[in-house]
Amino acid sequence: MMLRRAPGPRLSLFVSDLWVSSLVPTPGAPREHVLPTGGMHLVFRLSGAPLRIYDADDAPEGREIGRAIVGGARSCHYVRDVSVATRSVGAQLLPGAAEVLIGESADRLAERHTNLAELWGDVAVDEAMTQLAECRTDAAVLDCFEAILVARLRRLRRIHPAVAAALVNFSASADIATAVDESGFSHRHFNSLFRQAVGITPKLYCRITRFRRAVEIAASDPSASWADLAHACGYSDQPHFVRDFRAFSGLSPTEYRKSSGPFAMHVPRRADVDSVKSVQDRDDRGA
Repeated sequence: MMLRRAPGPRLSLFVSDLWVSSLVPTPGAPREHVLPTGGMHLVFRLSGAPLRIYDADDAPEGREIGRAIVGGARSCHYVRDVSVATRSVGAQLLPGAAEVLIGESADRLAERHTNLAELWGDVAVDEAMTQLAECRTDAAVLDCFEAILVARLRRLRRIHPAVAAALVNFSASADIATAVDESGFSHRHFNSLFRQAVGITPKLYCRITRFRRAVEIAASDPSASWADLAHACGYSDQPHFVRDFRAFSGLSPTEYRKSSGPFAMHVPRRADVDSVKSVQDRDDRGA
């Protein structure tokens, strides 16, 4: 259950989309893998428990993060609690948005979740939560959330031109050497600029982008073979594809296809997930 829309012109340089969603627990699947997208997100939980994440599927206890959270760019999946109903509003941030909207560079927020109160302060977060709680409809929540973000704009400046050009090029080709040459900077300085805006290195960003494309194709076309999908997404061979899939998702491709839910990058995890791993591993090797 989700309402999603693009932001207005004042936020369009920093936010790709705004959303409000209601999560209904899946029976027997109290946790889920959230797969990396290469981007950052900002979320307020309006009802239900605070975000709780786990170090592994079978970790007995998780770590509570809070109700207002910044999710940095990540190099692998994370496991979160989805055992209770929640309602949330959030924004998918574009590269360069972290410093403008949050007050911190993307690389300092990468690979973790951060309680927003650590960055905005308790008073600002409490005021935002109060405003959002007074909204009666999902559309009103999105309007209110957008107004809160617009009010947080620190300075209107665009992403560094070299990073912007690289992101455009990376949508078609993961040619990092060419992006560095065209930037006019050294490889080290280009990497630093990219990490400050995006949170991860260009190489990792391109790997995650390719992985995300593979996941989205797998989710939209259940009949596609893994071999054909690996070829279509530019992997050198199927073992390379399976290794990357495991590294980013914590799952084999077959596990993903058996477990995936309504959202491609969110995978419900049941209590008996380990019982068929040997069969799934065999299937992945021979698919």
